[in-house]
Amino acid sequence: MPQPPSAASRDEPVIRDRGDACPGALRLHAADDGFLARVRLPGGLLTVRQASALARAADRFGDGHLELTSRGNVQLRGLADGCGAGLAELLDGAGLLPAPSHERVRNIVATPMSGLDGPGRPDALARALEFDRLLCASPWAAALSGRFLFAFDDGRGDVAALGPDVTVLGRPDGRALVRLGRAADAVELAAPDAPRAALLAARYFLDAAAEAGTQAWRVAELPAEHILDAREFARRLDAAGIACVTVGAVAWPSAAPPRPGRSGGSDGHATLCVLPPLGRLDTAQWRLLAQAADEGNGGLRITPWRSVVLPSVPLDAPARIEDAGLVVTPDGPWQSVTACTGRPGCAKSLADVRADARAVADRARGPLPVHWSGCERRCGHPRGTAWVDLVATGSGYRLAAPGRPVRDDVRPSELAAALADARTDPDVVKK
Repeated sequence: MPQPPSAASRDEPVIRDRGDACPGALRLHAADDGFLARVRLPGGLLTVRQASALARAADRFGDGHLELTSRGNVQLRGLADGCGAGLAELLDGAGLLPAPSHERVRNIVATPMSGLDGPGRPDALARALEFDRLLCASPWAAALSGRFLFAFDDGRGDVAALGPDVTVLGRPDGRALVRLGRAADAVELAAPDAPRAALLAARYFLDAAAEAGTQAWRVAELPAEHILDAREFARRLDAAGIACVTVGAVAWPSAAPPRPGRSGGSDGHATLCVLPPLGRLDTAQWRLLAQAADEGNGGLRITPWRSVVLPSVPLDAPARIEDAGLVVTPDGPWQSVTACTGRPGCAKSLADVRADARAVADRARGPLPVHWSGCERRCGHPRGTAWVDLVATGSGYRLAAPGRPVRDDVRPSELAAALADARTDPDVVKK
């Protein structure tokens, strides 16, 4: 019986006899509702032109919707058989496939509010883009798994909490920390050297994985005798001409994701965080976001929490976006509610989890995140935080929450009350 979820990862050392089958923009995944494409967006960054191209792709080849993922990427679903060449041509024309051989390994998240909420923090997005250039220029990096994750954090600790395989944490003094997996220690170096150091960290992982021979996809999956070591990493950096020091027992910062709503503003424009319910938009909603971004000339930033940050929009944009069915204010029923695809799109799912989530959203609010899963795989579940786990059983849901006993089969009629209770953090109640 699975235990209630926690901030700890479910990853563990494993031995595999196959390669990673993670979908991409060129390697499509066959689902019950058609083929699926996952378009990687390093740092979550999109220009208005690129966003428009994704909308055209969804309308021309897919089901007319776009899905945001837990790594700040975009998925297209319901793709027709045989559309691969046309889709690739459209994406390539928009600059979304700069390195076809590397498109599945460009899993790079960055602090989405970097540079938008006050001075004093380093530019995490600039470091992420520099790293993406280095990654795509390194032929050996194509051997990474499509699940291996890099994070560039501006020092607040938001994306660092997502359990990345390589984390770069910026500091205001022009220095940066680089951590391997969830190690307690790290190496410290000059911030301009961080992108190259992150690339060397990936090479260190591939060397360790090859030596282990277990086909590990992520750092946490390496056997204990092949665990990555900060001192060995520092030695490799020194050999590459990167000056660094090892730092033990780092106190890593932590920050909550950006909340829906408007912030800042000057010259008639403001930053806006938009939350699409369950991370899914139709192309009309998507185009509305692109239009608002174009009016502010600020582009779009897709976050790992399935929201969209628009760095510069006119002050009347929030009302228009809310009228289209998207969330632009905090503390609504969709705050921290996520779900896998569920039925009818996934053959393994035992329930239409999105319909069930919508049915109880208004009556099941609470401070803890909740993730709805159609099967035991729990695709897209939260990382780096305590969360309420709902897994379809065929006749109801198994519900697990921090500090509470597992409920094995919650009937549909009981879901709203049971979930509202589970989302109340016991530690909050005690206070």
